[in-house]
Amino acid sequence: MTEIAVCAKGISKRFGETLALDGVSVDVCRGEFFSLLGSSGCGKTTLLRIIGGFESPDSGDILIEGKSVLRVPPYQRSTNMIFQHLALFPHLSVAQNIAFGMEVKKRPADEIARKTSQMLDLVRLGGYENRGIDMLSGGQKQRVAIARALVNEPDVLLLDEPLGALDLQLRLQMHEELKRIHREIGSTFIFVTHDQGEAITLSDRIAVMEGGKIVQLGTPREIYERPQVRFVAEFVGQANFIFGEVVSPGDGNGCFISANGITYEGIATSQLDAGSKVLAIIRYEKVELLMPGEPGDGLPCRVVDAIYRGSIVRISLRADSGLDLICELPSTQANSAIESGQNVRAKWARDHLVVMPA
Repeated sequence: MTEIAVCAKGISKRFGETLALDGVSVDVCRGEFFSLLGSSGCGKTTLLRIIGGFESPDSGDILIEGKSVLRVPPYQRSTNMIFQHLALFPHLSVAQNIAFGMEVKKRPADEIARKTSQMLDLVRLGGYENRGIDMLSGGQKQRVAIARALVNEPDVLLLDEPLGALDLQLRLQMHEELKRIHREIGSTFIFVTHDQGEAITLSDRIAVMEGGKIVQLGTPREIYERPQVRFVAEFVGQANFIFGEVVSPGDGNGCFISANGITYEGIATSQLDAGSKVLAIIRYEKVELLMPGEPGDGLPCRVVDAIYRGSIVRISLRADSGLDLICELPSTQANSAIESGQNVRAKWARDHLVVMPA
């Protein structure tokens, strides 16, 4: 049986007239890398701060390891938090920054030295212990902040967009570092981000938030390949949208929809009745192209544009039915002869067309 590290029960929070959280309930499993994903103002950081004790909810409860912590101050909770602005002490060395929390708690000197050394090794900063903070790169500063947060062995590490200030290459490197550190120590990580690629790369599970609510909860694959609502389909990844209505249910959770006089078969996210207005989505990379002369059936289309983007080629299509589609092919597979005005056929697997209520 999976053990629950953090349980949020019916958390609501207002700031004046703004409803930041609207009855949010979620369980985070012990040892899980769990991400709260959403755009600015969706409530993700407010929920994280309530878990950490830096904000109080108007209603609801937070349980950590099965015990309510609503009346427990942050410094007495078995959590530690890394903020977007790292708040490292510039007048202290790397080792002194890491050891600071233990010194405040008046831990024995040999314990402080031992744990500081362990943390330096964990975050791969051995040999940097005497350097000043201003002598470090952005990624190294991030690792000092992680070591300082982990040295007191919290049950839950809270990370509030800690990589937001880094450039792309450093961010990608820190993804690998965070995954490695999480794997090695096995603690529970709760990670706030607005970057869907970051959440998909790092997480065991993702809670997508909008307007103070969790609108979908699942694994990265479930969130990406089986979005339940339009917001998730738009916010996580990129997709083509087809508006239509249900013709008839298919086998299992399949269904047939009609749009612009064309019938498509897809997978429904819920029970749909004939005549229901629906939205179907198909990810760009799930659209395949059949060139003239290639065998097989597909939707007749004309190439509007083909743009080389390094690892992929993005191809804009206009179907004979009037539907606009985008297809992304690996640049190693895309035919260099694809050009504007060319007639092609677009196809996709039934399981890749996700149908939801409009």
